[in-house]
Amino acid sequence: MANKSQSASAGHSNGLSQLSNTTGHGDRREPGGTSFAQKYKMAADRNNSLLCVGLDPRPDLMPDDIDPFEFIREVIDATRDFVCAYKPNAAFFEAFGPDSWKFLANTIENIKDLPDAIPVLLDGKRGDIGETSAFYAHAMFQWLGADAVTVNPYLGQDALEPFFDYENQHTFVVCLNSNPGASQIQLLELAGTQGSLLYQHVAGLANDWNSQGAGNVGLVVGATYPRQAREIRDLCPDLLMLVPGVGFQGGDVQEAVTATLNDASGGILVNASRSVLYAGREHDDYRQNFARYARAAAERLRDQINEARQTTAVAPEAVIP
Repeated sequence: MANKSQSASAGHSNGLSQLSNTTGHGDRREPGGTSFAQKYKMAADRNNSLLCVGLDPRPDLMPDDIDPFEFIREVIDATRDFVCAYKPNAAFFEAFGPDSWKFLANTIENIKDLPDAIPVLLDGKRGDIGETSAFYAHAMFQWLGADAVTVNPYLGQDALEPFFDYENQHTFVVCLNSNPGASQIQLLELAGTQGSLLYQHVAGLANDWNSQGAGNVGLVVGATYPRQAREIRDLCPDLLMLVPGVGFQGGDVQEAVTATLNDASGGILVNASRSVLYAGREHDDYRQNFARYARAAAERLRDQINEARQTTAVAPEAVIP
């Protein structure tokens, strides 16, 4: 018997199939113009926000009778004045089956059609041999029109260079992730060094790639490791950092912000997904007011991040354990 998620996915397929194919083959986007870093800075300043809202469409958490595209669209519209970026996670879109690529493409198109520019950071954590990565980069930057992506560094520099070649787009390299199992690999000590750990090595490489290239390399640094995050910021003072792990994953906002802010009290995208997207599920009026609950959650978290920024400006080391 199909579980709720599978049943809901099947039930929503008709709605998804009606989406216009505005980004299909033959209508590919050409990267260029305003860079991700510029869009991020403009949105962060305009909305006074370092909040990045993750877009993870899950049928098991949505109201049963709503089309997932409409759900995501309404949340975007309700939260757009409280964010510095949106981060659609490719896996959650891909799980919708044959219509999933269209779903993702139209969601990105919807964000790009907003009156004020808000960048799209596509979370796909790609990374393969160079030729394969070139096609991944083409699909994400040219076909889908993402402004930035996440990648895995395990295959080394040549696997990531096809992403770096898109100079106006940003590439966020996974450095120290927020999940508990990350420590099994990312905190390993490197042989032949004086106690250097793998995540420190990755941070150093990313810093070099950024300084030697177009300045379009960032890092993914989990909120659940604030002490290590501070080390990474010290190693990489100029890199943008995507900071996942606040909310359901247990990361502390104050600790994460204090650890990762740059000297200009910015340079980070603090990501929250479920805690914003599905806020208010416990209420009886969730179906009618899910967008209002998402808006309230985004505003609340934006303000918490800003309070942490102010505290950090006064006592930058005081709250890092």
